[in-house]
Amino acid sequence: MGIEVKGNKVLYPVAGVGLGAVAAGIRKTGRLDLLLVTLREGTRVGAVFTRNRFCAAPVQICREHLSQNLPRALIINTGCANAGTGQAGRADALQTCAEVAARLGLSTQAVLPFSTGVILERLPMKPLLEGIPLAVGQLRADAWEEAARAIMTTDTFPKSASRQMTLQGRRVTLTGISKGAGMIRPNMATLLSFIATDACISAPLLQQLTRDVADQTFNRITVDGDTSTNDSFLVVATGEAGNEEIARVDEAYEQLFEAVSALALELAHAIIRDGEGATKFITVQVEGGRDEAECLQVAYAISHSPLVKTAFFASDPNLGRILAAIGYAGIMDLNVEGILLYLDEVLVSEDGGRASSYREEEGQRVMARPEITVRVVLGRGTATARVWTCDLSHEYVSINADYRS
Repeated sequence: MGIEVKGNKVLYPVAGVGLGAVAAGIRKTGRLDLLLVTLREGTRVGAVFTRNRFCAAPVQICREHLSQNLPRALIINTGCANAGTGQAGRADALQTCAEVAARLGLSTQAVLPFSTGVILERLPMKPLLEGIPLAVGQLRADAWEEAARAIMTTDTFPKSASRQMTLQGRRVTLTGISKGAGMIRPNMATLLSFIATDACISAPLLQQLTRDVADQTFNRITVDGDTSTNDSFLVVATGEAGNEEIARVDEAYEQLFEAVSALALELAHAIIRDGEGATKFITVQVEGGRDEAECLQVAYAISHSPLVKTAFFASDPNLGRILAAIGYAGIMDLNVEGILLYLDEVLVSEDGGRASSYREEEGQRVMARPEITVRVVLGRGTATARVWTCDLSHEYVSINADYRS
């Protein structure tokens, strides 16, 4: 299952980036599950990671290595998250980095490890380590499609996006991949997502760009309200496009920011469309808040409600569930009589109750659509926020009940 993603994918190579994807047999045989990414010397990296206190061993190692060195390689496995594995998990992640470093002639600190899959299990080191030289042998600049497949877990389709733009008179390329379908409520960035560009930008500005892009895209999606132990989002900039280094917030920075944001939002939306068992793509837009934070409170209360999400799956206009979620979102001085609730173009509620113009058959008609917007007007100010989510189906339960098989 999954909500259709339209359009043909053209994935442009990014100068200075090599990719090698192989089937190492980490959890299942015959499927791509190990990805090696190499970066030219001098590549700048912006990174944000999960705020889950049980963060995985590779997240811990990534943070340490980024503080010591400019990365030259990423090694990503699926099938095992290497989370909840204590000091042994750290040792496994470091051994993985050391093997990549030895094969590429790098320092161990120049390698960043990433893992995704089952929590509370050790990495199967033998197939992983044996897969690394195979990945080295597969390195190509144009292997983005294979790379997107190699990081999938319960995903039903690979998630990738690419575009080119003119920046300071130079052609700049951006290509990215993501994985994720369940355990989705990023609280930093996303599941796993990697965006590469050949633009030249200073390291401090790239970190700012990465953090701000995450906040406006991946941090606004939710499938089930669960923040992963392994969430990681990287933007790498090789500088190969030859543009003048972007070293301050100016027009060139804003152009690059908009391009990276648009690409990241495309990837984030693909994650929602592939939400485990999802049949509906739902935009929750909250307007008229005193600040963005309270708009997000309301948007997430609606988006995380199992009662709301199951009503959408059933196309059941039981819309009092949305009002209940707004009411318990935590805004203690909320005047419910000032709230407007819309389902797409249909006004559902006003003056604290059902709108006089609302007819249930209109709600039924909208609920049957594959893409729906829930619009809430709080009437308290000018702030606005938007969150993207999906419905909750029988298949979500089946997938997660059988996840380790």
